[in-house]
Amino acid sequence: MATSAVPKRHELPVEYTWNLESFYANDQEWEADFKRLEGMLPTLAQLAGTIGQDAESMLDAFQQRDEASKLIEQLYVYAYLRQSENTANSNYQALYERVSSLYVRLGSTTAFFEPEILAVSDERLDEFLGSIAELRVYEQALSELRRQRAHFRSAEIEALLAESGEMARAPEVAFEMLNNADLKFPVIKDEDGNDVELSQGRYIVLMESKNRDVRKAAFDAMYETYGKVRNTTGSLLSSHIRTHIFYANARSYASSIEAALDPDAIPLTVYTNLIDTINANLHHLHRYMRLRKRLLKLDELHMYDIYVPLISDVEAKYTYDQARDMMIAGMAPLGKDYVSAMRHGLYDGRWVDVYENEGKRSGAFSYGAYTGQPFILMNYQDNVESMFTLAHELGHSMHSFYTRSNQPYTYGHYTLFVAEVASTLNEALVVEHMLQTTDDRNLQLYLINHRIEDFRRTMFRQVMFAEFEYEIHKRTEAGEAMTPESFSELYYEMNKRYHGPDVVSDEAIALEWSRIPHFYSNFYVYKYATGIAASAALSKQILTEGQPAVDRYLNFLKGGSSKNSIELLREAGVDMESPKPIQQACDVFGELVSRMEELTADI
Repeated sequence: MATSAVPKRHELPVEYTWNLESFYANDQEWEADFKRLEGMLPTLAQLAGTIGQDAESMLDAFQQRDEASKLIEQLYVYAYLRQSENTANSNYQALYERVSSLYVRLGSTTAFFEPEILAVSDERLDEFLGSIAELRVYEQALSELRRQRAHFRSAEIEALLAESGEMARAPEVAFEMLNNADLKFPVIKDEDGNDVELSQGRYIVLMESKNRDVRKAAFDAMYETYGKVRNTTGSLLSSHIRTHIFYANARSYASSIEAALDPDAIPLTVYTNLIDTINANLHHLHRYMRLRKRLLKLDELHMYDIYVPLISDVEAKYTYDQARDMMIAGMAPLGKDYVSAMRHGLYDGRWVDVYENEGKRSGAFSYGAYTGQPFILMNYQDNVESMFTLAHELGHSMHSFYTRSNQPYTYGHYTLFVAEVASTLNEALVVEHMLQTTDDRNLQLYLINHRIEDFRRTMFRQVMFAEFEYEIHKRTEAGEAMTPESFSELYYEMNKRYHGPDVVSDEAIALEWSRIPHFYSNFYVYKYATGIAASAALSKQILTEGQPAVDRYLNFLKGGSSKNSIELLREAGVDMESPKPIQQACDVFGELVSRMEELTADI
């Protein structure tokens, strides 16, 4: 039997690859900009000691730094995306490493900015803002800087902290290379008995197989592979945690989590309320696991049984072209302008790099720079999960598109706290469109289950990750040595508690921490849960209120970082400082489970 091999990059049709030429037509153009930015560093360095002299000097410094920041961002994004196409490509590995080093050099060169600005009294800053209209564009940025005044150090120390950034990236970079380029997975049998090479992109597809032997084989092969490198992944994760602690201490924060939350002005209670509220509602998840066990007619529900679709007699396969059409139909409630911009990105704009190829970075993401179009990496499979992944990443990209189109560079990026709102709202709208346009009872049941799974994976699962991340940081800060064994023991117990008594927590699942890339993004995963809670409220408002809610939502997308993230969401229609949105999302999950229980009572 022939093995279904992962295709090479050059074998993919161009129309299903992203248009990175919109940034640079070739690598030579990139090299020219790289040299241009290197030449800007001495001029930027000469600004030291001048920023607080007068309003004109401060404006000039901001504008020069913005120009350099735009350029380094464009250089970095191009190199990162080229490397993501094939992580084993040594040429783009080199470009990525060079621009990463230049990023650090730029940060070190301009490290005097914040200390010099903060050395200017509030009264004098107010005078500056009142004297030159062009400087007032930076008023919100200056306000945020003042808020964090206690956590900035001298120019000399800020320069050292900036220079340390390249070393601090080492655990993350090493994990990415291990996870995406060096790990080799075995060949297993698919449902038809064909040999299939296991890969990151194919894992979930295999875990959705109706054949339980295929699911178990994929599960065992995945964790057997990670088990062989657990000492390496344990060392990398432990080292990564210590970088967070180092920077928190250097900036006089009480803990690494407070250091991670403060730049976005997120109170610690938002994080702890999330964990507490989810833990208080785990009975809903346990009830769903019990339902899953019954519908699959299993004596024991194992971890490799929790991804297989429960409604097996529904054809839920979608090609990429079908998925694009579904995006256009599903987003109609957001208006013609939104749909038109999205249509361009999906077709002529070539925002999306669609299919898996050999060496390609796993998973999916949306990324880009202020100076160009958004880009989406996918490893598309012809199933409903990939279709909803497309909806998710398009939410990010449309958020970026609206922000960059309506904000100056200073506010042309949104915070990670609000990043998952647009993505999960897109998913909710597509599900609702499909539910409203079919009379097929089984398809409706399938979609209800998909929405349940959306909440399970994006809220319950991510909060389990968030609680794990919180705990491993606290233990390290308390002086405990975190080893592969201690990571696994903690993870196993949390997994067991979250999934409840009706799930067999297979011993291998204890290693799942070792393959989660987001653990190398500092306290990020909780934002998936807050994002879906916020989007659940906003999507309901859009579908029930109509244009007023749409206008509020589009203003939120346009807002970038022009206001505090909590304030932007509050103006859009949801207050994330309260545990109420989290509880409401849990209630929606519980209602969906009840609806599914009723519809399947005779099964």
